[in-house]
Amino acid sequence: MKTQDTRKRMLLDGLKDGLIVSCQVQHDDPIYTEDMALKMAEAACWAGAVAIRANSPEQIKTIKEKVDLPMIGLWKVWHEDTDVFITPTMKEVRAIWEAGAEIIALDCTAQTTHEKTQAWDLIKEVKKEIPEAIIFADISTYEEAKRAIDNGADIVAPTLYGYTKDTAHVEGADYREFACMCRDFKDDAYVMMEGHLYSPEDAMKCIYLGAHSVVVGSAITRPHLTAKRFVDLLSGYQNNWRDSEKAKH
Repeated sequence: MKTQDTRKRMLLDGLKDGLIVSCQVQHDDPIYTEDMALKMAEAACWAGAVAIRANSPEQIKTIKEKVDLPMIGLWKVWHEDTDVFITPTMKEVRAIWEAGAEIIALDCTAQTTHEKTQAWDLIKEVKKEIPEAIIFADISTYEEAKRAIDNGADIVAPTLYGYTKDTAHVEGADYREFACMCRDFKDDAYVMMEGHLYSPEDAMKCIYLGAHSVVVGSAITRPHLTAKRFVDLLSGYQNNWRDSEKAKH
């Protein structure tokens, strides 16, 4: 059953049918400046976005001070022995919560973390320590979505579809599997779409299929990757632009 917490429901219901913009920039991105994530968020707010998704306590805090929209916070931390990098431990959870994120995004896949736990196990820890937080489960499969909901996630989205070993071959969104998630889990969690959306038409497909909201990042806020997609095609697929998208920072 979806959360019965009145405060959480008011925030989540306010995102219905809306666009959430992922405003992220890494230090090695060609567009990096100290205020780039903030400028992305201000542009998204101007356009009518209903929420922001941002990475790292520093960028979350900076955006929250200037942009009055709900914040989905995460903190990407890479290790060589695991593909789990989105808010992998309670250390990162506490930091982004203190920075002002109302919604905490976690890797909730079946993958093994740097700490030798399963990623989805972190949900219960967050719920116990910070019960006020809304948990956004980044998953890659239908089965992981179900497990995340069973563990108490408020939101599920196939953010990591294409980023795990079992889905690494993926080129685009799996609309059929997403439709199944919307159909089967709509009474238990807020099902959102994130990943592999490149046009307003892609976003509308997901709303039609039952998405509560859609999250779009690279197609809006990472022009270097948009350019890379064009170059990839024009060069006859000699270099896969997704290698750059999936790079560790």
